[in-house]
Amino acid sequence: DIDDVGRKYHLELVLEDILDKDSTVNCTAEVLYHLGNKNIAPAVQFTIEGELKNTDEADNIFYSRIKSLEKELVAENIPDSHGSVSPEMEPIRLLAQVASGYVIWQNSTENTKFQLAQIKQVKQVKRSDDCLEFDYMILLHEMVSQEIIPWQMTVLWRPQHGVQVTQDSCQPKHALE
Repeated sequence: DIDDVGRKYHLELVLEDILDKDSTVNCTAEVLYHLGNKNIAPAVQFTIEGELKNTDEADNIFYSRIKSLEKELVAENIPDSHGSVSPEMEPIRLLAQVASGYVIWQNSTENTKFQLAQIKQVKQVKRSDDCLEFDYMILLHEMVSQEIIPWQMTVLWRPQHGVQVTQDSCQPKHALE
């Protein structure tokens, strides 16, 4: 506890590369949850020892494939009801996983534990620049309360520039219907 500020946690983690399960790196982090104001994201400082696999080649292949589509991509229910993700939708799922990490961080408290459960819908938005833009409706599973929370997020991405969540908002439960 830090008087009148919040609660700080010191963590030591082993991070697993999502694309190469045999590749791991060590991570140390400090997470500060601020007292009182639940609208402030936890402050996070971290150090990573080592490097994860370079994804430039896979990123460029995915980018070229999406840019070459004649119609904007639209997909639903990733993964499907059997937990399956088609190989062509795996990069869309990975992009949602990274972007939802930002949403989860911004909305976390000491008493929540969110996880991306499913992409209910994703729609590519046509752009005139070199970015890819996707509107996602995702389902976040809040593990403590066991709630499934619909969340909208707009995501920009292009290779070697990272993921940017330009808009996100919690949606009413009836958005699932």
